[in-house]
Amino acid sequence: MQGLLSIAVKQDLKTVAPGADEARRDRIVEGAIKVFLAYGFQRTTMDDIARAADLSRPALYLDFKNKGDIYRAIAARKFAESTRALEQALAGGGDIEARLMDGLDKSLFSMMRVFFEAPHGAEILDAKNSLAADEMAAWRDRFLAIVAAALAAEAAARAVDLGARGFSPETLAALLLDGIEGMKARAAGPQEWEPAARRLVRLVGLALQP
Repeated sequence: MQGLLSIAVKQDLKTVAPGADEARRDRIVEGAIKVFLAYGFQRTTMDDIARAADLSRPALYLDFKNKGDIYRAIAARKFAESTRALEQALAGGGDIEARLMDGLDKSLFSMMRVFFEAPHGAEILDAKNSLAADEMAAWRDRFLAIVAAALAAEAAARAVDLGARGFSPETLAALLLDGIEGMKARAAGPQEWEPAARRLVRLVGLALQP
């Protein structure tokens, strides 16, 4: 039996160019996202993921020990994509409120729409609390740091002393993210996200007025 498994693994590895371990992991992660959204985390099996990635189950276990491990890889990737998108949006020139809205849309709302519209999207999002809480915490810290840096730069450019107003870039960033998270919990759907977020961003913008 062990010999058969080894043969299966070797055959699968031949389908990927030598040294392309990362490419194989990408196939697994992308395949897992599709089946998780279609069937839910609980119902999805490692066999389902292997088929979606066009790999054998033994080859799948070369990179991931179980589907929880794969979920964490998905979370890490999505969180990294989120913070990159936010950083890029805020790095541009122009009005800070417009940049914040662009950053929120690209780093949060565009990803959330995919999950919101999927049959099991809510289950997949909820699973992060038990399977990727540390990744979530790291993402939050990075998100806040990026927003705070942009707000600090804007305050300096406008010669605004936030401390004299009882604020700091960090507290404004936290107020914005806390408000967004509360809004997501109450909103009926994507159609309510942008108007609510725009009001929160406007409050931040007012705090930065000279």
